[in-house]
Amino acid sequence: MKILLFLSEFILPFCIFYIVIYGYFQGTDVYESFLKGAVEGFKIIWGIAPTLLALLVSVGIFRSSGALDSFCRLFHPLSRLVHIPMELIPVIVVRCFSSSAALGFVLDIFKEYGPDSRIGMTASILMSCTETVLYTITVYFMSIKVKKTRWTLPGALFATLAGAAASVLIAGYFI
Repeated sequence: MKILLFLSEFILPFCIFYIVIYGYFQGTDVYESFLKGAVEGFKIIWGIAPTLLALLVSVGIFRSSGALDSFCRLFHPLSRLVHIPMELIPVIVVRCFSSSAALGFVLDIFKEYGPDSRIGMTASILMSCTETVLYTITVYFMSIKVKKTRWTLPGALFATLAGAAASVLIAGYFI
């Protein structure tokens, strides 16, 4: 274990040192390449910042208006049918938009039920089995200017549902 801690302290400086030395021996102006990459990164951030801001504000409004609770009550019969606890529905819905907002719901679950409870374990597994679908699609597709997502959204939402079902099955199996 101590060797892993030792290595983890030096891996990032080693990678940076390796890139600089490799670039030097390849005859590349490493500093100039770094600056070009930084400029491109800022252009991408500048292009997607309004979308990210709109997404974060809309999630906040959706949550604080009570619409999220109403939306989750709509799925209660379906969740009971597939044995997904009602407390996890807000996590599943919000996880599609924002990881940090979903983490807030998971922390609420941990406070109420504990992280070692069945629902706490399911929420933990759910966070690792799913992705922020709409956020990811928005950021990646906006950065490369893709207009038609075709089957990306339905496929990603299906994968999210599969991840939610898998988290319930896995947590049910081990607890």
